[in-house]
Amino acid sequence: MVALEVSIAELWERRAELQAGDDQASAAVDEAIGLLDSGEARVAEVDPATGEVVVHEWLKQAILLLFRLRSIATTTAGPFEYADKLPLKSGFEALGVRVVPGGSARWGSYIGPGAILMPSYVNIGARVGADTMVDTWATVGSCAQIGERVHLSGGVGIGGVLEPPNAVPVVIEDDVLVGSRSMVTQGARVGAGSVLGEGTILNPSIPVVDASTGEEISRGVVPPWCVAVGAHRRRELPGGEFFLPCVLVLRHLSPGERHDKATINEVLREHGVGV
Repeated sequence: MVALEVSIAELWERRAELQAGDDQASAAVDEAIGLLDSGEARVAEVDPATGEVVVHEWLKQAILLLFRLRSIATTTAGPFEYADKLPLKSGFEALGVRVVPGGSARWGSYIGPGAILMPSYVNIGARVGADTMVDTWATVGSCAQIGERVHLSGGVGIGGVLEPPNAVPVVIEDDVLVGSRSMVTQGARVGAGSVLGEGTILNPSIPVVDASTGEEISRGVVPPWCVAVGAHRRRELPGGEFFLPCVLVLRHLSPGERHDKATINEVLREHGVGV
């Protein structure tokens, strides 16, 4: 893989001169995208030593090069016609993935065994972990990293990012539940085991506040094992009094408690929020 990384870096340096039909360049780029598709490589991951997200820029560069090296072609899937530079992912049965009609994933995305795609969409470079549910009309943007045993509820929007290549994608860690119509974008992160109430907006500019203390915990990062909901904070500005969005951590959970649905529903009902 090191040799392939070097090849992609060299192609990236001379990307301005590359054109569709360059077989040698395409071979290297297709190999890199194949690694993403099979799950042997991933665009980003959490470093267990530091807890920080590490971005593998060369794989993002490979995705961007792919679009430069490919031409638009017409493909069909049943009665549907597409005009795109990339094919759809295929072979789901062999991968142990259930895909309901209307669900689709682009080549270069990884879908783990036991995952379920309802009528939904997963873009190139994204990774969806084993036993994860991507529910109806949910979207997983390019390079987003979704963990195992995650539930992305109906209409959830997980933002994607390709440029610049060093930009951190959205990371949803294992055992997370994201409530309906929530939006997680611009490299925001949700820690393992946490629950986001429906309609929550999370990005790097959104303060995450501890309800028990009123203290700001972070910007755009929900800590592991907690229940968090969208909320607003009063702010006095020169033009008057306004309410600006925040995410409120209502309760901290014990590891594994996320799967106790009765406890989670009780917390959310107490504050008039659902998932």
